[in-house]
Amino acid sequence: MKGFKILTPEFTEIHFQFYWQDAPITCAAFENILPFTQTFYHARFSGQEIWIDNLTPLSILQENASIFTKPGEVVLGPEFPKRTKTANCLGVYYGEGKGIDACNIFACVVPHHAEMLNNLGMKIWKEGAMALQFLPLPNLEK
Repeated sequence: MKGFKILTPEFTEIHFQFYWQDAPITCAAFENILPFTQTFYHARFSGQEIWIDNLTPLSILQENASIFTKPGEVVLGPEFPKRTKTANCLGVYYGEGKGIDACNIFACVVPHHAEMLNNLGMKIWKEGAMALQFLPLPNLEK
């Protein structure tokens, strides 16, 4: 099972698994832009989410798209359809939330890393923006 990891400035690794069956095009497109580092912010309206709005543009359509996510899920705003308000956005939900427009839900934190993700989200909420590294993680345990 393939996925990716977030590496924090304190060298905490948080692992995620791709939803290959539900969002294969999004997973492949995201995997192709790894690795990257971006400064993430806490969402203002969509709940317990850290996000960016300047992800490398990915020319993909909606798949497995919704405004409703589960804690730990990762979403990406597709470029198409053009009406989407979330194009080039990447969000990581660490708790309850609801997006402002449909995004492709393409990954989820591995269960035993959920608490670390929650801690990261709370830290960004309380202390402000943080640069995070996104790195490939080819072999996840099941």
